[in-house]
Amino acid sequence: MNSFDWRSYIDRLLRFWRGSLQFRTVAITVLLSGFAVIVIGAFLSVSISNNLFASRSIQVQQEARTIHNQAQSTFDAAQPANDQAPTVELDIVANSVTDKFLPSTTAPASTKFAIKRTPGQAETPQNMQPVSSTNFPDSVVTDSLRARVVKDVAHVQYQSATLPDGSPALVVGSQVRVPTAGSYELYLVYDLSSVQTTLGYVQQTLALGGLALVLLIGAVTYTVVRLVVGPIRLAAETSEKLAAGQLEQRIPERGDDVIATLARSFNGMADSLQHQITKLAELSRLQQRFVSDVSHELRTPLTTIRLAGDVLYDHRDDFAPATARTAELLHTQVQRFEVLLADLLEVSRYDAGAVELELEPTNLVRLVEDAVEGMQPLAEQRGSSLRFVAPGGYFEAEIDARRIRRVLRNLLGNAVEHGEGKPIVVMVDSNATAIALTVRDYGIGMKAADASRAFDRFWRADPSRQRTIGGTGLGLAISLEDATLHDGRLEVWSELGIGTCFRLTLPRERGRAIVSSPLELPPDDAVHLEEVRDA
Repeated sequence: MNSFDWRSYIDRLLRFWRGSLQFRTVAITVLLSGFAVIVIGAFLSVSISNNLFASRSIQVQQEARTIHNQAQSTFDAAQPANDQAPTVELDIVANSVTDKFLPSTTAPASTKFAIKRTPGQAETPQNMQPVSSTNFPDSVVTDSLRARVVKDVAHVQYQSATLPDGSPALVVGSQVRVPTAGSYELYLVYDLSSVQTTLGYVQQTLALGGLALVLLIGAVTYTVVRLVVGPIRLAAETSEKLAAGQLEQRIPERGDDVIATLARSFNGMADSLQHQITKLAELSRLQQRFVSDVSHELRTPLTTIRLAGDVLYDHRDDFAPATARTAELLHTQVQRFEVLLADLLEVSRYDAGAVELELEPTNLVRLVEDAVEGMQPLAEQRGSSLRFVAPGGYFEAEIDARRIRRVLRNLLGNAVEHGEGKPIVVMVDSNATAIALTVRDYGIGMKAADASRAFDRFWRADPSRQRTIGGTGLGLAISLEDATLHDGRLEVWSELGIGTCFRLTLPRERGRAIVSSPLELPPDDAVHLEEVRDA
């Protein structure tokens, strides 16, 4: 038999609590209402109980005084007929006394009595035998009560007690003087079961009424909250559909209340958003088309300019120094223009969805080694040392080598450009589902806000910074597209003054999901610094 899983139940309840505004509102209202009902009910119960006891106590004391006076008057009027049988006659008087006062009580059947001789008196010939009703509970007449009765002759004394059957009771005692017989104590025991029954009925009524009130409050709250939360839930669902691209979704408008006003305002906002998004989408489409058209149109004249520039560059030694320098500058700038044009054409192909992978088995470690070797001279010019380490990845993966090589060039060039002459560590590793590489530099780094925009087109963290490698502002954006095209991920971590680390993660096999990357991001600097020291 499976035990009940409390933790799972509590987790589900907490998820439901966090996910349902209606449930939270009803639950909080019911809990607070229940607490208020309990406090008020407890106060009323205690107040009624005290009032019932006080009322019954006053009534009992008044009856006891009346009975005491009647008994004392009867004993005072009784005189023994002769000296030979005084005790018998006093007992008869005592019985007549009890026969008179019991019927005058409010509950004769449940009231018990006893007349006891006060202890410590000298024996007399006229002693009266103690008298009590049947089954009188002697245990409720305590020594403390008897002491008070003996001490205070002028007043009746009372105390609360519990009968042998567990019922509450009130014991009242007073002292009477029997002529020629001495002092006696008169005790009356009033059973308060009827009062307790009344109190129990009142408490039960309060409990049932309080429970009904809490349930009614919960039902009313549920109904009201449902009427209010329903439109809000509809607005949330409509917002999610709008966010998913269903721009035609709207909230039904009914009535003239605040909910209807909310619906009209929401629909107005949705109309405005749809108009702006449609307008921006059209502008983006026109921009992409413009870039594509211009890029293609520039290819022919640029090819002509490059051919002419190459001729001038090849014969620069035949020109005057100023003309030769001009030919060199023309050659360099035409090359940069070709790179920019190639990037623009690549971006336009991605926008048009006309990019296809040319997959081939490629050893990523060898690919990275070639890229690092090719970037080494430029890194040395900048004062940086390139360190390559590959704990794993020595297998052939199906990738587009040309595109991954371009990603490597962009990442390495970015590290050399911003590394400030400090070491650069390139790592390759693999696991069961993925192969990854990281490029870690210890240069100026970026703020978190800048790092989040690193893959935006034409964006640069510091536009005023002089670039020595060139660049169009499209390299990282194209690299991200290349990684995504492989079903991979290109991510960046950076901290200002600490450096930057780019991580490229590719699936080990085409079509296989990446469970985790074999290289950490943020990077494990202990490993990187060890490689730097070994370099």
